[in-house]
Amino acid sequence: MIIAIVGMVGVQDLIPLIAFLGMVIGVWAILSVISQRNSRATDRLARISRPASLADMDDPSQVKKDRFQGVMDTAKALSQPLMPQTELEQSQLKVRLANAGFRSDSAVSVYLGLRFGSLILFFLIGCGLFVPRYGLSLTTLKWMVGLTGFGFYLPNIILWYLRRKRQQEIFLSLPDALDLMVVCVESGLGLDAALRKVCDEMKNHAKIICEELALCNFQLQIGRPRREVLHDLGVRTGVDDVRSLAAILIQADRFGSSIAQALRVQSDSMRTRRKQLAEEKAAKTAVQLIFPLVLFIFPGIFVVLVGPAAISIMKTLTKPM
Repeated sequence: MIIAIVGMVGVQDLIPLIAFLGMVIGVWAILSVISQRNSRATDRLARISRPASLADMDDPSQVKKDRFQGVMDTAKALSQPLMPQTELEQSQLKVRLANAGFRSDSAVSVYLGLRFGSLILFFLIGCGLFVPRYGLSLTTLKWMVGLTGFGFYLPNIILWYLRRKRQQEIFLSLPDALDLMVVCVESGLGLDAALRKVCDEMKNHAKIICEELALCNFQLQIGRPRREVLHDLGVRTGVDDVRSLAAILIQADRFGSSIAQALRVQSDSMRTRRKQLAEEKAAKTAVQLIFPLVLFIFPGIFVVLVGPAAISIMKTLTKPM
């Protein structure tokens, strides 16, 4: 969309936009240098008044955290106008970000800050592109509203794509992990040891599911109840099969039944469900092929078959008696 707009506007009309963006970047760089200098002076005064420990000064991760603190503060400041007011909306947004793989405490602030920043950026691009060309007219207003709306919903679209891609990878790699877990549990290993074994064996080709299982294993090791850990696994991934697996393991742990038998039943049900999904997609293929056949293939076949006969008929009709 942006490439088409640039081609429509032309190179000469982009000169004011480039000059405007250069001015904005220059002012932003000067303000960043000034703020960085002030922050360094403030940190130096704070260190002199209350000296930090030697471990804090020598810790490179602390230095890296201080470098990105300004970015985090800026994102939090930009996210305030878009921050959900209720706890339910905030929790739903946190779940969506966790499904996409962003589990940090500041993920909500960064995401909303990016949405607000994208809104401002596309608004400035619209001003630089259409105001010099059309002036303050209704056409300019329409283009700016459309471009600004696209910039506002662009992070949401990217988040939806990342979430869908991650859930699909979990959905495809879960049967192998479950089969290996069944083998490990039936051979005498506990659930914690089975999770570690699955992570060790599948960490090269199923990184996402191994990352989630490794996080569950870590939470179990630090003493969290197994019920909460499994419930968080189902909510964090957002995959229906993982939720059903977590529910079965919770029930097996509560009632004291065999975990190996529960895993085997879940594996069989997942295999049956995937077979049904494959059959459903195969049945939909015939209907989905109608539109490309009618729009692209049938016209070509019609031209090839009827074209020579139509030419012969036209020559016969136009031939003088």
